[in-house]
Amino acid sequence: MDTLPPNHFLNLQRPDAFVPTIAGTPDTSTLAAHDFDVDTRTGFMPPQPPLARLPEPWEPWEAALDDAITSGLQLADKPDLSDEDEKKSERWRNSVRELPILSITELKNSEILLRRAHHVLAWVMHFYVHTMPSTMREIHIPPPVTVPLLQVCAQLQLPPVLTYSDDVLYNWAFKTPLATNVLFQPKAELHNLRCLTLFTGTRDEEEFYLSSARIELRGVEALSVMRAIMDEAFVGDEIAHRRITDYLRILADVIKDMQALLAAVREGCDPTMFYNQIRPWFKGADSDTRGRKWVFDGIELDPTLEEPTELSGPSAGQSSLVHALDIFLGVDRYSHSDFHGQARPASASASASASSSAPPPSPPTSTFSSAPVPPKVPFLTRMQSYMPRHHRAFLRHLQANPRPLRTLVEQTENEALREAYDVAVTALKEFRDEHVRIVALYILIPSRQAHTGEPSQGGPKGTGGTDAFQFVKGVRDQTAGALLGRPTH
Repeated sequence: MDTLPPNHFLNLQRPDAFVPTIAGTPDTSTLAAHDFDVDTRTGFMPPQPPLARLPEPWEPWEAALDDAITSGLQLADKPDLSDEDEKKSERWRNSVRELPILSITELKNSEILLRRAHHVLAWVMHFYVHTMPSTMREIHIPPPVTVPLLQVCAQLQLPPVLTYSDDVLYNWAFKTPLATNVLFQPKAELHNLRCLTLFTGTRDEEEFYLSSARIELRGVEALSVMRAIMDEAFVGDEIAHRRITDYLRILADVIKDMQALLAAVREGCDPTMFYNQIRPWFKGADSDTRGRKWVFDGIELDPTLEEPTELSGPSAGQSSLVHALDIFLGVDRYSHSDFHGQARPASASASASASSSAPPPSPPTSTFSSAPVPPKVPFLTRMQSYMPRHHRAFLRHLQANPRPLRTLVEQTENEALREAYDVAVTALKEFRDEHVRIVALYILIPSRQAHTGEPSQGGPKGTGGTDAFQFVKGVRDQTAGALLGRPTH
């Protein structure tokens, strides 16, 4: 087999985030970077199982994570935490503090290695943070974690905290490996997945992550339908409108399947187990009920690093798939609005003029350490800074579509097309109905049970620091506000 010439783009090194590139240079950070890292068969999930272990030079990180898992470290807030559990956690944290500060220079050559490094270091950090005694007023993250984690985050343009991509997109393998000549067909493999990393080692935790992974894989067909609709919108004649009508009904069916997969989390994940033993592990700093500050010790060792300002934990709000559906259907100006203190639009037709305006700008995502996001930036928009950067670019590309679907539907008198559009929006609203029920079952009810007799201090916070139930309910209600109904003329 002939080798590629040294100047072929597949032989080029992964671009360094801090080194300016020449205009027109292809992005070679991944093989699919030119397509926003969205695979035609697996969507936002990688087409092959993610890397399960870093090479030998970074084995100390992997060993620290292995030790945390095999030692069965317990949450510091566990009601019946034993003295031995406390001592075991302290011994492990001491071993982390004694790790060498490893260089990430060679990791910069590979996006796959950087993703695994983020996964391992963020998981180690969460083990470290959530085993710290609850009496500590500040949480100090040691330099052997701080320095490489912040450096990796600068390259990936991600926050130094666990994200949805760490828990879901890059946290899976096949239970039964596929034959070497068999392509990964998502619909056939939805239940042939297992997780690489778990805090508790329980089936409940694994099913919680895998339910989202299955939704991502089922949603691949939605991305294909969206592409087909965009092609037809380019033509824009009556035949194209009929085809778009059919495609929208297919899209609605896919979203309904996603809803069923979301509901199925009940079959494998117990709500009480989730609330008390799983969820606390992946909380970020802004959902710490004690308001403790996370201090990144050793940050001064690298003058290029800045103090992190985004420290929310993983959230379903970081799913690029759901954001893509919002943007494509043109409901993001409803579902992504900051609904607190704002009146819901009386009707979609009343805001038709707004629908033709330019989409709101995305928040800065060039670096994890950008200035604090202004409060007026809606939560779902802020969550885009927690997505892999190629996926953020995909959403920006989708948002810049010169022939948006919603505008096309608003401007037509084709009742079948308008009805099909509303069927798709209704399916998305019902998907969010299910999310409301899940949040009530897994967060709201256990929270009330745990705090019976205590004074109310507002609803329980989600991992992103929001009032979890009110937030998902508000997003659901705003999505319903995007329905068009029959034309008024």
